[in-house]
Amino acid sequence: MRVFITGGAGFIGSHLCDALLIEGHQVSILDNMSTGSAANIAHIKDQIEIHQGDIRDVALVEKAMAPADLVLHMAAALGVNTILENPIESVSTNFTGSEVVLNAATKLNKRIIIASTSEVYGKNPKQPLSETDDRVVGAPQKIRWTYSDAKALEEAIAHALFLTKELKVTTVRLFNTVGPRQTGHYGMVVPRFIQSALKNEPITIYGDGTQSRVFCHVADAVRAILTIAKTDSTIGEVYNIGGVGETTINQLAEKIIERTKSTSTLTYTPYDQAYTAGYEDMQRRVPDITKIMNAIGWSPENNLDSIIDDVSSEMNK
Repeated sequence: MRVFITGGAGFIGSHLCDALLIEGHQVSILDNMSTGSAANIAHIKDQIEIHQGDIRDVALVEKAMAPADLVLHMAAALGVNTILENPIESVSTNFTGSEVVLNAATKLNKRIIIASTSEVYGKNPKQPLSETDDRVVGAPQKIRWTYSDAKALEEAIAHALFLTKELKVTTVRLFNTVGPRQTGHYGMVVPRFIQSALKNEPITIYGDGTQSRVFCHVADAVRAILTIAKTDSTIGEVYNIGGVGETTINQLAEKIIERTKSTSTLTYTPYDQAYTAGYEDMQRRVPDITKIMNAIGWSPENNLDSIIDDVSSEMNK
């Protein structure tokens, strides 16, 4: 099979490349290297076809997509810092870029999986969150919600094209996917904490640390995405992909210190000092993964301990 991945040099995209090559598929990617990295694909650069450019480039997207049997749309401007610092460019990439990719997939009659996000649920207090739950997002001045808004519009376009043009699309909403190759540069908490712990430096927690999340190993997320791609009954559907085991940010930091045998201490920084204007957090975000478990028999195999160990071992190399 020939697989085309947008954002293929990114954190999740590069892991998808690895898994597909192991299965014997041909892989081509498109990435503008803004949040992706040549280092993520350095070990496979001679085994894949690399297109460097922007997903808003219609001609480039259609040309790169044309030979593919499957499209995995993973490209996005991501990370709270990126969104707050470059909101207009981020919205354009996440909305216009996705519109280009989805229209190309429709025109070329491609099977496509699009990566959405748990951010679409906003700050809905109902937990765990299931696929039919409402969006509850903040005021427009809270610029961090522009990512949620753009991804929600992407989902709407995808669903409209499924209904009106029979686009063979499945949407996956990723919840806090973590693992090797993820960088703390964009505000991602696990690599940021582990990096500090390995250096025995203070671990900085934003807020009071009582906010909770559920983390999913990238290997489990990749397995879910590729299984969905092979399952025609998932076309037209949306699925949460997330881990199990809710943990507070305080508990996460303490577990990282324990597993890395670090002497790090915890420090706390208020949100208004950690981020530029336009940020707010949500207290809990927990995925309901019943739908995907019933649809494809998937469940996560890695717990938080193995996630921490895998990220730590990569950083120690």
